[in-house]
Amino acid sequence: MKFSIVTFGCRVNQADSLQIEDALRARGAENVGAHEADILIVNTCSVTASADQGARQAIRRVTRSNPNVRVFATGCYATRRPDDVSSLPNVVRVIDNQSKPVFVDLLDKEIEQSTSDRYGNGEGACGATLQPGVGGRTALTLRVQTGCNEVCSYCIIPQTRGRGQSLVLSRVLDQVKRGVDAGYKEIVLTGVHLGSYGHDLQDGTTLLTLLRVLADWPENVLFRISSLEPMDCTSDIVRLVAESHRLAPHFHLPLQHGCDQLLRAMQRPYSTSFYKKLIEEIHQYMPDASIGTDIIVGFPGENANHFSQTVALLESLPLSHVHVFPYSDRPGTVATQLPDKVKGVDIRSRGRIVREVGERLTRQFQEGQIGKTRRALTLADGSRAVTDNYLKVKLNKLRSRNEWAGITIAGKAGALHEA
Repeated sequence: MKFSIVTFGCRVNQADSLQIEDALRARGAENVGAHEADILIVNTCSVTASADQGARQAIRRVTRSNPNVRVFATGCYATRRPDDVSSLPNVVRVIDNQSKPVFVDLLDKEIEQSTSDRYGNGEGACGATLQPGVGGRTALTLRVQTGCNEVCSYCIIPQTRGRGQSLVLSRVLDQVKRGVDAGYKEIVLTGVHLGSYGHDLQDGTTLLTLLRVLADWPENVLFRISSLEPMDCTSDIVRLVAESHRLAPHFHLPLQHGCDQLLRAMQRPYSTSFYKKLIEEIHQYMPDASIGTDIIVGFPGENANHFSQTVALLESLPLSHVHVFPYSDRPGTVATQLPDKVKGVDIRSRGRIVREVGERLTRQFQEGQIGKTRRALTLADGSRAVTDNYLKVKLNKLRSRNEWAGITIAGKAGALHEA
């Protein structure tokens, strides 16, 4: 059986797709391009209306060129609007997020019921094919948590992912060992609300507990923390990352807005002063750390003054990259019912301004790294590498994929290369 996976959205979805691919390959299935696949798995996102649209367009595009492909849809859009997704061309089954752990078993049953050409008995050991390069990624993305108990007024994800659930510490460490044994030299920890890791286990385990174990990992592997809510990034975590060579000096801390009034309307549990102090603390301990953020523009009630506060705050912070999200109504959220919706033309204009600010901040960060030597992991064909502080650097000679190197950075912003 030939399969293809199309993944939208966050690192959690990427980790889920990797697990699905790993299980299918262990059953003898072959990963091919979408236009020659027997089975197309679409792992959807629903954080914005454009994410929903992207999944619909992908399914229609593939089925036009591959009219016999059978589509299995999962992810947040498929969970939120299963009827809409099931009505798309060639969709034979919609599998919600809660059923993802048994996705391949469900796929087995569906194929067994509809075709005599079954590709496996479903009893193979999941993970036999795990290795750097599966899914096109050199690093292993490991989901240690899913779900969210927060109540951000704009976010539909708690409804599509459910309440927070953590993988017990022993299982996380087993997965880490398995990844390291398979040859991975970088592992990215991810979760829907990663900072809440362990809270549901009720055994005293926290994210800090996990990070302390990983900070002393014996093999030469780098652990990268994916998106972390500001209120969860404690001083203990900051200091631990600063002190350990196993933890990457790389943070992604969504701000969402630079005006306290709008943060309250978003039901975000921190202030702009708290956020500013946190970024300054990270920069104090790790001047070369990469620090990214997310910003929502056009939230209901946002006026020119509110927006200017966001711009001013961003320009005052030592950030390395900014992701911009135009506000999008998500039916079922509190924000959908708020008055004073911002006009589309203003949302687009404000998004453009924040992206320009983000580009300037990225240039400043990259220019500040020129001449410095960083630890880096080679990617793909060995012509590029990514540093511990998340810089993409072109190498001056080909190396093997998945190899550590000390890279002295040269060039200019946007075109960094090895000296």
